[in-house]
Amino acid sequence: MKQPFIIRNRGDVSPVKCPCGDAWRVLTRDDPTPVGVHFVSIQGSAGVHYHKATTEIYVVLAGDGEIELDGKRHPIRPGDVILIPPEMRHAAHGQLSIMNIVYPPFDPADEHRDE
Repeated sequence: MKQPFIIRNRGDVSPVKCPCGDAWRVLTRDDPTPVGVHFVSIQGSAGVHYHKATTEIYVVLAGDGEIELDGKRHPIRPGDVILIPPEMRHAAHGQLSIMNIVYPPFDPADEHRDE
């Protein structure tokens, strides 16, 4: 059986708060897809967090700032792609607009912070 296609606009979903800022979760685990897609607006410093089972790919769309990966900060700018594997502590800092591709689709139970 052929899988259905999905066309969904960021404006069709309401933003939710996440450690990085505001996220528009356009494709989620409720959809028939192996990945999730979120648009995220980052304003300032996000909280450091990690995922045990989730791989994230950040695509920087606009703005500038830094990505913190396992305690080390790296400058990022539009056009950059950042692969964040499971277990890597990470946070974004700055004024940024990103697209986040999440594999498997985001599960809120897989968002962790160090105690």
